[in-house]
Amino acid sequence: MDTKDMKITIGHLYPDLLNLYGDRGNIACLMKRCIWRGIEAETIEFNTGDQIDFSKLDIVLLGGGSDREQAIVCKSLLEIQSEFKDYVEDGGVVIAVCGGYQLLGKYYKTDAGMIEGLNLVDIYTEQEEGRLIDNIVLDSDLVDMPVVGFENHGGRTYLNGNKPFGKVLYGAGNDGKSGYEGVVYKNVIGTYLHGPLLPKNPQVSDYLIQKALERKYGEVQLMPLDDSQEKEANDYTYHRFVK
Repeated sequence: MDTKDMKITIGHLYPDLLNLYGDRGNIACLMKRCIWRGIEAETIEFNTGDQIDFSKLDIVLLGGGSDREQAIVCKSLLEIQSEFKDYVEDGGVVIAVCGGYQLLGKYYKTDAGMIEGLNLVDIYTEQEEGRLIDNIVLDSDLVDMPVVGFENHGGRTYLNGNKPFGKVLYGAGNDGKSGYEGVVYKNVIGTYLHGPLLPKNPQVSDYLIQKALERKYGEVQLMPLDDSQEKEANDYTYHRFVK
């Protein structure tokens, strides 16, 4: 099937509360990389109080926010946790960044108290002394290029044996000790990487698009795009911080 006959619908959850680190850039990147290939793409924003029908979504973005905003969002999402869980277990594509990543798990324990998580993935987060702030470079088996970004988080996330997004080549990662960053579960990626993540890492963007299209249409071959400038920037970042 020609990708020009295909369509992707992206659900941006609570951009009114979870857009602390420019997560709209991730949406823009997904949209553009679809449109450049002739794939029809639309984004639906869901703000507090809106009804979410996951059956109509192909990719879901959960961005980052403050602890207070995370608590507000989680309260709303817990009301539809079973529908979100069904979407994930059925191979629905999710990209969750920073606060959104923390919400995927069982809980986020902060100095102010416990924020209940969505329990979509068997992970948990605990606030510890000091923030982990730096550039970060990963080796991820999901893509060929190094994954680059910026991290800024006080929570330490523990994976309970789940697969990480990548091995840390430079930076702190999930907890500053394990040497790993993020989580991958089915077609869900959770990560602390800002940048925004997807414009800096076009292969990760294409990975999400590919998984979404394959879930909806079966086997798909994405048309290559000219990513020469992105690759040059990626190579510069890698050699600046790793070698």
